[in-house]
Amino acid sequence: MSEQAVRPVRVAILMGSDSDFPVMQEAASTLEQFGVGYEVEVLSAHRSPARLHDYVERAPGRGIEVFIVGAGGAAHLGGVVAALTTRPVVAVPLASTPLGGLDALLATVQMPAGVPVATVAIGGARNAAILAVQMLALADAALAERLRAYKRELADSVAQRSARLKQQLAEKAAGRSS
Repeated sequence: MSEQAVRPVRVAILMGSDSDFPVMQEAASTLEQFGVGYEVEVLSAHRSPARLHDYVERAPGRGIEVFIVGAGGAAHLGGVVAALTTRPVVAVPLASTPLGGLDALLATVQMPAGVPVATVAIGGARNAAILAVQMLALADAALAERLRAYKRELADSVAQRSARLKQQLAEKAAGRSS
């Protein structure tokens, strides 16, 4: 049995097509990095609305606390999920049309009052997962500590990159003065 299988499922990663998975895999990998259990499902707001409704309705009973939803084009999936639940929904607009995801981004951020959908950048599945982790960490001290450690690693990485760049510039300047 895999390590993922023994973690309680807390996040649902939904997408309108299996062709969206290469982008949405980043959300899954990020949740794994934080030790957050998840499930993945292909659902369509247009092609399988009854199945979508049933899935969202039953999700809390399976432990789902946050939905991460990837959709392109008209990007209705996130809005329909948000209409069916009181759980947070984080949308990942996908670049699946000639408009490069701009249509999905605009459709997602223009939700009507009362039906919020948090929205990350086009293709931003990693940030969607981090946002979900931040939401879950509000009531999970261990997860909050993993998140703080992650943020420290980000800061350390920036400092290391800065030092490396300064070193390269100093070496280049020293080479010119020789």
